[in-house]
Amino acid sequence: MANLSSFDLNLLRVLNALLIEMSTVKAGERLGLSQPAVSGALKRLRLSLGDELFFRNGQKLEPTAHALSLREPLQEILSRVETLISAKDAFDPATAAHRFRISGSDFFAEMLMPALAEYLTVHAPRISVHLVDLVPDNRVNAFADIEVDFALLPETPLPDWAEAQEMFASSFSVIARKDHPKAVERGLVHGDTLPLDLFCELGHVLFSTTGTPDGLGDEALARVGRRRNVVMTLPVFSGVYRAVAGSDLIALLPSALAHRVAESAGLNVFAPPISVDPARLSLVWHRRVSDSAPHQWLRERIAEILHPLNA
Repeated sequence: MANLSSFDLNLLRVLNALLIEMSTVKAGERLGLSQPAVSGALKRLRLSLGDELFFRNGQKLEPTAHALSLREPLQEILSRVETLISAKDAFDPATAAHRFRISGSDFFAEMLMPALAEYLTVHAPRISVHLVDLVPDNRVNAFADIEVDFALLPETPLPDWAEAQEMFASSFSVIARKDHPKAVERGLVHGDTLPLDLFCELGHVLFSTTGTPDGLGDEALARVGRRRNVVMTLPVFSGVYRAVAGSDLIALLPSALAHRVAESAGLNVFAPPISVDPARLSLVWHRRVSDSAPHQWLRERIAEILHPLNA
């Protein structure tokens, strides 16, 4: 008798077809195999199971008692395997209960989560999503050590275990409080381009999770031989625009976020005086969940919501 390690599990499909058809020809047609191939498989089954399994009775095969005893449990096992293999296709967001954790800055608390919450409430009421900020922008490898399903990060080189999809490219705008004295003095209104000398003169608030006082704006200024005055860094975007709203400081902010919060925060939005490279944001996940139907479904929903932000 064979043990599982040496048994060809494909033979079970042949045995099941023979128990249904009682014919090597018809079993072959059911499986897409030739009659000789089925006969060869039956010979291996007899050797492996230590039983004749079928004997000839006229034009038909008759099962032995042992073969008959295998019929129902074999059909149950194959049915379970089929269910297991097709489980991905059975995912129904309307009834599925799943919990997801997404690592991302508070930009996504404003630009993703409200729209996602509205969609889930209607279409997937038992799916919960938790936004956490656990993966620093420059440490993709930290993603492998924590329990998150996705990370929303600036475009970055990825290790072999990770996959990513670009969500959008973000342009930048300058924000200042509506009654900023320097803007008023120069007659600047919402939508104008902030003059380069004023951009460099005023104090800046910078979004930085690590306190590093430079970013894309500094790279753009360096190309024209200028520098700005970064006097404050904050690890959350909401802190950046609130600091600007309550002071005479200014900031470069992702344009979509700047326009979203401008009215409620009492801000004017200006075009920057230099060309700032857009930040490309990607959704990153571990390859082990790439083919998971729930993960694929949520990735598609996130992409649908974030795509309109593309600069």
